[in-house]
Parts: sequence; structure tokens; C-alpha cells
Amino acid sequence: MTHLSTKKLILIAGPTAAGKTAMAIRIAQHFHTSIISADSRQCYKEMKIGVARPSDEELSAVPHFFIASHSIQEDVTAAVFESYALEKAAELFKTHDVVVMVGGTGLYIRAFCEGLDLIPEIPAGIREKIIASYEANGIGWLQQELNLRDPLFAEKGEMQNPQRMMRALEVVEATGHSIFSFRRNEKTSRDFEIIKIGLTLPRDILRQRIDERVDQMMKAGLEAEVRELRPNRHLNALQTVGYQEIFEYLEGKCRLEDAVERVKINTRQYAKRQMTWFNRDPEMHWFVPDEWDKILQFIDTSV
Repeated sequence: MTHLSTKKLILIAGPTAAGKTAMAIRIAQHFHTSIISADSRQCYKEMKIGVARPSDEELSAVPHFFIASHSIQEDVTAAVFESYALEKAAELFKTHDVVVMVGGTGLYIRAFCEGLDLIPEIPAGIREKIIASYEANGIGWLQQELNLRDPLFAEKGEMQNPQRMMRALEVVEATGHSIFSFRRNEKTSRDFEIIKIGLTLPRDILRQRIDERVDQMMKAGLEAEVRELRPNRHLNALQTVGYQEIFEYLEGKCRLEDAVERVKINTRQYAKRQMTWFNRDPEMHWFVPDEWDKILQFIDTSV
């Protein structure tokens, strides 16, 4: 990565429930700057409880961007985020030397830091057909289709991640080529330096925090939020942990307590995938959330 200016972007990444939001706010306050979210679901204004959107108090403490900025009716992709975040960062850098980015969506973060793979635009009809087939037939259908149509992804891709699998399937259906064939061999240079901080916790503590967060979501009204969004279940934004499981309950396919337990299990599995993704990045510097002094010292020596 080529550093062409003294501007710095501090990235706070890591698994869900690791304390990223609180850390990002603390760092942003320290540098008197703003936060760009890198979360692929908190950007939807209709989704609040189930995506653990920052509280009104947290949002008022520091200016946030890409939070409740789009509708679930919009097709928000990594490419949309890359464009949005680069434009917002450039705007903020006019008056700040430091900007903070926080989130756990690895693909969005990679798009911002390195640029996107050059994948052609996918017709909406293909995406909708694949989502409908997945809802009707489950992950086993996705695995079978990818084994047949994109054996390279089936061998090397995330074959337990429905979002990644549906993306791979829509690309091969639209283009006739594996999604891996569109990957860049070189990173795109940015005209600012990126300081990458990862937050992590011992597995048992993270599991406990995830379970407690899901319980808090239910108390805060997650069931009612999902019920209101049920007419839009087919939309890509709602192919999301915390919503899909409650949809199943609302359709009489399981008991509420079983749906809640599946939300916890699936969230833990998602956190594991996030850690796998971020651990592949050699530029990520890892800390536990209570190491504020160490984190600040690391940032200050970098900034």
C-alpha cells in the first residue's frame, strides 16, 4: 500500500460482540473525529435491534456515517460501500487528519482498503431466483449446486456461509465463470494510511457475550421488529442471522425458544468466520478490548 499523505484511517475490526463500537467511539473522541461504519446490515434504516445498531446515545456521542443510511429496498453491495466510504473519507479528511472506521463485514473492509474484484453486475432476477431456491431448499441445495457449477469455489470457498455461497452461485450463473476468476492480483493504492486494529476475546467470553446480546435483543423487541419486516423477507438485506430464524418461528416451523437458540448458535458461527477472515490479514494488530493504553500507544506511534 502506497502512502501518499499524512492522513490516517484507524480501522477497528473483529467479531460481533467483541466491543468494537465502544472502542471506535473512544478512539474517535480522543482524536476529535468521526466514524464510518463498515457493517453490511447496520446501514439499513428498517433494521435496528437485530443488527445491534449503536444506541442513540452512542450515535450522538460521535458523528457516524453508513448507519441507517439506506433502505432494505436498495441493493447495497461491497461496491456501493467502497464508493460511499471513499467519498465520505475524502470529505472528512478535508478537516481531520484522522478518521475512524469500525465494523465486522470483512468483504466491505477489504473493498475499502484494497479495491474490489472486477465482477460484472448481476441481474436482479438471478439473485432473487437463487435466494428463493435457498429459502425453499436450504444450504444443502447451495452446496450441491456449487459442487456442480463452480467446483473451484466448492473446494476453496466458504461452503458453510450461505451469503458467500449465493454470491458465488449468482456469479457463475450470470457469467459462466467462477467468482474466483475475477479476483485481483494487486491491491488498489489509497492516498491515506490505514492502521488496522483487531479486537478479540477468549472464546468462552465471546460466546457468553453473544448469548447475552441475543437475550437483550429479544427483550428489546426483536420478535416485533422481524414481524414487521416479514413482508420483505425475500430481500437480500433480510437474509441475515437474527431475522431468518425468527421468520421460521413466525411461520410456525419451530418454537420461539428454539429459534432464539439457533440465533445464538448461528451468531457464534458467524463470529468464528469473521475471525478466520481477519486472521488472514497480516496487517491486523490484535488487542483485547480492555487494553486501552496499549491500543492508544500503538495508534500514537503510528499516527
